[in-house]
Amino acid sequence: MLNTYRYPKFAYVRSDEQISGKPRRHQAVVIGAGPIGLTAALDFAYRGIETVVIDDSDTVSIGSRAVCYAKRPLEVWDRLGCGDRLVAKGVSWKVGKVFFRDRLSYQFDLLPEADHKMPAMINLQQYYLEEYLIAELAKRDGVELRWKHKLLSLKQADDHVVLTVETPDGVFAMEADWVIACDGANSDTRRMVDAKFTGQFFQDRFLIADVVMKASFPTERWFWFDPPFHRNQSALLHKQADDVWRLDFQLGWDADPNEEKKPEKIIPRVRAMLGDDREFELEWASIYQFACRRVDNFRYGRVLFAGDAAHQVSPFGARGANTGVADIDNLAWKLKLVIDGDAPLSLIDSYNEERAFAADDNLLNSTRSTDFITPKSPASRRFRDAVLELAEDNAFARPLVNSGRLSTPTPYLHSSLNTPDTAPFKGRMAPGTNCDDAPVSKDGRSGWFLNGIGGGFVVLTFGGGPEVREISFGKIRARVAVVGADLIDDKGVLAGRYDGRPGTTYLIRPDQHVAARWRDFDPGKIEKALARAVAA
Repeated sequence: MLNTYRYPKFAYVRSDEQISGKPRRHQAVVIGAGPIGLTAALDFAYRGIETVVIDDSDTVSIGSRAVCYAKRPLEVWDRLGCGDRLVAKGVSWKVGKVFFRDRLSYQFDLLPEADHKMPAMINLQQYYLEEYLIAELAKRDGVELRWKHKLLSLKQADDHVVLTVETPDGVFAMEADWVIACDGANSDTRRMVDAKFTGQFFQDRFLIADVVMKASFPTERWFWFDPPFHRNQSALLHKQADDVWRLDFQLGWDADPNEEKKPEKIIPRVRAMLGDDREFELEWASIYQFACRRVDNFRYGRVLFAGDAAHQVSPFGARGANTGVADIDNLAWKLKLVIDGDAPLSLIDSYNEERAFAADDNLLNSTRSTDFITPKSPASRRFRDAVLELAEDNAFARPLVNSGRLSTPTPYLHSSLNTPDTAPFKGRMAPGTNCDDAPVSKDGRSGWFLNGIGGGFVVLTFGGGPEVREISFGKIRARVAVVGADLIDDKGVLAGRYDGRPGTTYLIRPDQHVAARWRDFDPGKIEKALARAVAA
């Protein structure tokens, strides 16, 4: 029954610059080949940024680790060519159930509406995610993965960074216009630039146990407060690929991690949850604590931070990898415009503006989830238990239940890149918000809106066909897409989600976020908004 995943080994290869001893200047060097570093490499390759990824390992992550990937990151990976493969392998789900003791207290639906290409959430082991991203990178030009390369130090100049790298054959130097640090919560790169990483550290310990078993449980997220099988603590169960099930047990402050990770301690906990007659095999286990903190600035000169290197949150709500992908989605197009000289350097500063704002939002949600799950006083425990009891029969209490608010994108509503509305709109597509998907057709073929607009600037307009087919600012061009001509809104879903009465026009950024919207098509207004969207 035991899962037979075979960890790939990637070859260490000496580069030409290593052999010659002459550093080569790269446009971007990414530190770390985890999910965020690999996503950065893919998005950079998509946009034509010459990239090298270095990692001190030579395989994918050991153990399932991050497993929950939300709709928006799946849409990003879909744009980069591997969304369908991830969804096909992963376990799609959208319903979560919260139990208090032995009763269902509350349940939620992450995506109650139809007509989205990507599911609300998939569960998939991190090693599969990394494997599939690496496979996709192998198809791309302009990107190189260098395994068994460890960053020892870096030194910044005005227009580049010099990196000292250790390999099995010794130490050599590389140069980069930009360095993107994706080397995790214990980032060495952060230390090298003397960045501050502050926030709240939580003492509670938790056990992750991945077990392989055949089970007919529905593909839902089940979370228990004070269950009969694990009194006065919390527990979690949901399914991954290959009949692997993720179990999570709260252990408390005083738990001995060396003892608790022993199989003879784990297996009785699992049997208590699943029942004595359930056959299973323990695949992987880990004891963890967590913190909610972030770097003081996402940019230190020519070094940019993303993922856990920039922010660390509790695992409740699946906000780690998902928000890291959003970091890269925000950064890649900006970096490309700056590298090409089409936008000012200040556009890079908007990366910190927008993603630090999002990190603070995630930290707030993550801290609130943790405080609800692990009350710090008798009074907060009584409040939590009262909420859970009331939620079973009273709708007003259900929004207060917090077993981990599941990851959703943070809109950049106050971004300096936005052009404010000058007319009223219905719906959620305000400037700074990521675009909702919708079914459309083009040239007689059914498809999806987000696939149709791609990864460049787009002017979307409803009804009629303006003679202008492109809006430009300097070398930056935004193509005009007319709903009703270029894209057919067969079911009217696109118009409904974008309040798309005739004449309504949107400027959409390369990361598929709304930059501006109007009730008419005015090239002059669009050009000004385009300039603002690139910090010009």
